[in-house]
Amino acid sequence: MTGGHYTRQRLAGLDGIRGLAALYVVVNHIFLRTFPGYPVDHAPFWAGWFIYGRFAVVVFIVLSGFSLALSPARHGWRLGGASRFAYRRARRILPAYWAALAFSLAVAWLITPPPGQAPPGTKSVVVNGLLVQNIVGAPTPNRSFWSMAVEAQLYIVFPLLLLLVRRWGAIAMLAVVTLVVTAVGIFGPHIPRVDTFVIQSAPDLAALFAIGILAAGIVGASRARRAWPWQWLALAAVAPVLVTIFSRGSVWTLDNLFWVDLALGPGVACLLAALATGRPRSLLRFLDTRPIRGLGLSSYSLYLTHGPIVVLVYDEVVSKRFAHGPTAFLLTFALAVPLTIAFAQVFAALFEHPFLGQRAWSWPWPVRRRRRPAVEQVAA
Repeated sequence: MTGGHYTRQRLAGLDGIRGLAALYVVVNHIFLRTFPGYPVDHAPFWAGWFIYGRFAVVVFIVLSGFSLALSPARHGWRLGGASRFAYRRARRILPAYWAALAFSLAVAWLITPPPGQAPPGTKSVVVNGLLVQNIVGAPTPNRSFWSMAVEAQLYIVFPLLLLLVRRWGAIAMLAVVTLVVTAVGIFGPHIPRVDTFVIQSAPDLAALFAIGILAAGIVGASRARRAWPWQWLALAAVAPVLVTIFSRGSVWTLDNLFWVDLALGPGVACLLAALATGRPRSLLRFLDTRPIRGLGLSSYSLYLTHGPIVVLVYDEVVSKRFAHGPTAFLLTFALAVPLTIAFAQVFAALFEHPFLGQRAWSWPWPVRRRRRPAVEQVAA
């Protein structure tokens, strides 16, 4: 097959991973409202890990590179046309994103802006509408939108990364990207404009995107390579990072997110490789259960729309009785989580699923869908 119409059997587990990552972001934003003081962790031990919402973005970005590269990896690392890829990405990403932007602006203008933000103005509309909010400063109507700009810019360089893979190989491509990113991380703090870029754009995400592309090569790997114990390699890669985070605490971790993100990337990539080879079966069965997969099918909408809802639930309901602390957290969780999930399912049915090329809407549970190219997989 040529062009952008490569078909494939859906890889089990990816929707579930995406859905759980989006849900983690929701809980992170509940945490930040009910346990102020970031980056200091004032929460009890059972809630403390939710301060690290950035880790979900790490999963999203590695998964994005992985999903987009699956079809090219099966076809000599060829994209099937850059213009067709750009059209499909725009069709997949922009309708829901612009609708979420309108929703977020309405909440910010009519009820309340995001905490710590001035009411968004015309500049905010233009900057966020063009997905350059990580480059041009403006009050944001939705704190989750920053990563959408970064991901859109990674889509632009995706064809170039595939070209590097064809010319030099996937490992060399990753080495080049990581070398550039590492140089920025080392020298950036000493150069004011570069330091601002590092803070606003998180260039380490480019290396995570590249490692996702590398991991996608598992679908075309030899039988011996596919038989590697990828799930145990994932555990071995991520365990030292988690131990370091636990021992050093939230302030150190959040002050060093650039390097912590990079350290987490290999573990996420190995996990995706494990899922692509059908292991571990127990995790695959869980991720492909109807509720978890259903969460994944509206995960992009959940990521885009949950922020204003969490703010409204906390500011207008919970904070009037419980300002901060575990009770405020649990009450906001109980109210906001089901509300954001339900809203996301309706939102996805209106602004996301109609642009997927499927015959029926996923309302509100998964439906059987046409096979579609790997390049149409979404990572929010």
